[in-house]
Amino acid sequence: MGTHYDIIIAGGGAAGLYAAIFAGRRGRRVLVIDHAEKVGKKILISGGGRCNFTNLDARPDRYLSANPHFCISALKRHTQHDFIALVDRHAIKWHEKKLGQLFCDESARDIVAMLLAECADAGVDIRTACRIADVASNTPGFTLDTSHGAFTSDSFILATGGPSIPKMGASDFAFRLARAWGLPVVEPRPALVPLTFAPPDLKKLDGLSGVPLEATVACGGGRFREALLITHRGLSGPSILQISSYWREGRPVVIDLSPDLALADHLKGLKRSRPKAELKTVLGDLLPRRFAERLFEVGLLGTAPLTSRPLADLKDADLAGVAAALHGWTVHPDGTEGYRTAEVTLGGIDTGALSSKTMEAKNIPGLFVIGEAVDVTGWLGGYNFQWAWSSGHAAGMAA
Repeated sequence: MGTHYDIIIAGGGAAGLYAAIFAGRRGRRVLVIDHAEKVGKKILISGGGRCNFTNLDARPDRYLSANPHFCISALKRHTQHDFIALVDRHAIKWHEKKLGQLFCDESARDIVAMLLAECADAGVDIRTACRIADVASNTPGFTLDTSHGAFTSDSFILATGGPSIPKMGASDFAFRLARAWGLPVVEPRPALVPLTFAPPDLKKLDGLSGVPLEATVACGGGRFREALLITHRGLSGPSILQISSYWREGRPVVIDLSPDLALADHLKGLKRSRPKAELKTVLGDLLPRRFAERLFEVGLLGTAPLTSRPLADLKDADLAGVAAALHGWTVHPDGTEGYRTAEVTLGGIDTGALSSKTMEAKNIPGLFVIGEAVDVTGWLGGYNFQWAWSSGHAAGMAA
């Protein structure tokens, strides 16, 4: 039969370790299994190695799901402030970088060390380099066939995430298992990922790779005011990663290149105060110079190449047209860079099959699904870690 546990957790990432802590504190005998050589690998690389572990502004409207109400219960019952309190108890120094994003002062290793210390205190067993060959639902209970032998349990928590960042060992294991057990899956897709352009559009950006722009980016109901970056394949940067969760094939992305300045009025004012100034010079003062120069070489904004003349020679209507083009640069991505660089997976196991309070599958007693494997995806900036903590807590308290 193999060794028996009250709870077996597949996945030693943020959600899995956190669920183990709360289950272990309840006196449950818990085993965490991970195929990697060490747990928390995604935690260690997150936030440039400093782990953007939560967000002060974490709330349900910052999450995407086919059922946007599903995440409310878990987020309310275990908040960002609860996790911050744990971090503080372990004397981990942290800071707010921007927009509520909290990072470790020193290293993401501090968060992993904290989770492992809490697991140890709770009596949790952890097995790494342990691959799962098969999981059988016995109703009741579960049997796992692994590279370390067979294990049985009363409850099984699926915390293996999605296929984003496959070089870290990520896979679609959770989705394959869910489908095999009859759980519906909302079609997964890469999210928080750079957007790519088709060759004709990419040609217009030739030579601009590495140029940063401040912008407001909008698509599919999402709207974000952050930096973007032109790449050799298309666009990246925080605002683009954010909007990628809202983008779908065929949807245009609208970019305001002057989000903090009403350009039409500004240009008309310059026409009066600096009538001899060239349009190219003026735009070069407002935008990165290489980008501004390109506006006069190709139809980058969907217009004909701009003509540089003294502002005094341009009609107000001409200046308004330039302003409108810069406020509404419309691009048509042809894809994304895929799971290779995606920070998270959008979609996942359908929330309709799960309890929002416990994360337990409605039709398979003892099965719980948490973290990225669930169809709940947060914005960039610590929101997905908070979902891992909140959903892990919900399952750990119920399993």
